[in-house]
Amino acid sequence: MTSQDEDEKRYDPNDSTLTFVNRQDDLDPLCSLVAEMSCGHAVTAESLTGWCRSLLDQGQYRFKCPAINDDTLEKCDAVWSYPEVRRLAALTVEEMAYFEERIAQLAAREYCDLRTCPGCKTYVEREDLTNLSVMCTICTTDNNEVYEFCCQCLRPWEGRAPRSDRCDNDGCANHDLELLKNCKTTDLPQVQGIDACPSIRACPTCGEIVEHDQTGCKNVICPRCQKEFCFVCLKLTPECLRTSSYFIPCSDGVAPRQTSIPVWCRN
Repeated sequence: MTSQDEDEKRYDPNDSTLTFVNRQDDLDPLCSLVAEMSCGHAVTAESLTGWCRSLLDQGQYRFKCPAINDDTLEKCDAVWSYPEVRRLAALTVEEMAYFEERIAQLAAREYCDLRTCPGCKTYVEREDLTNLSVMCTICTTDNNEVYEFCCQCLRPWEGRAPRSDRCDNDGCANHDLELLKNCKTTDLPQVQGIDACPSIRACPTCGEIVEHDQTGCKNVICPRCQKEFCFVCLKLTPECLRTSSYFIPCSDGVAPRQTSIPVWCRN
């Protein structure tokens, strides 16, 4: 692949390893020479890079095709592998470094609950999600005594353990929970009758804090667990849609502000 100017990526028309197609880019109709992805939709290196980078910036590391299928008028949503994206997006060395570091961060965040030890600054996995007290094996070895810290306030642990609410350090509190309890209300202009919905929600599956951008339907996709749920009633989308549609509230109406954060059970 080659670049004809400093800012725009272009495919090399002589590259025999790519499948070129004589149609418009499914991501950016204004582009010219396009290549075909594994799902059959066409892209340019520039549009593919932009789309996949936007997904990473939104906390999503699974690259899904956003093109609309002509026959069903539904989003393709085919998953592109990173090697495919890397090749057809013609990622530069700097872009590859960013993509791979971000993918690793997001994947680790999804499958592990990591905290930075206040002593040695290394990442420590919190295996028991109902216990805020976490032992750092490195600090324990270095200090020849058990070293535990609070994964909520990130200070050396004080008080009895295990505990799921707080340690005995002054000011230790679950700020996400306080945010949920005290957030302002917002409206969803395109959803019928929703003008006073809590503006911040915890994902009902994994507890990730999520906001609605006030555009489109009432459903959001959690950037952490990828589950789609209704921002209004807090049910997973399939259950919510049994008594409603994307732009009409379900029979249970608006769920109140949350007073607890769900713990993600990955099993």
